[in-house]
Amino acid sequence: MSKKEEFKEFIRNKPELVEYIKNKEMTLQSFYEIYDVYGNDEEAWKPYERTSTPTNNILNPTKITDIMKNINLDEIQKHINTAQKALGMVEDLTTKGTSTVGNIAKGPLTPRPLNKFFED
Repeated sequence: MSKKEEFKEFIRNKPELVEYIKNKEMTLQSFYEIYDVYGNDEEAWKPYERTSTPTNNILNPTKITDIMKNINLDEIQKHINTAQKALGMVEDLTTKGTSTVGNIAKGPLTPRPLNKFFED
């Protein structure tokens, strides 16, 4: 197996190193250079070991249940109703024809002739 293939296998077995690359804290080239000089030497890789893997963000059924318990459906319904009212008002203002809000006409019902200015 070539040195390059050995390095690929080494990286596959060290997911914490991949996190450094994803977070742009280190480059793959930098890790390869360390591997080229030190190989699998534990002392060389200790500075890059993380005590816990970043699995804290993974949602498991317990976390999902806790999130669902904290959701207030009445508040969500109020927000949905408010949004629907706002959309209804926008729709009323943007539709052509007369407005249903206060029976105010949105514009002239018949278009003005082009040659008629200021009620001439």
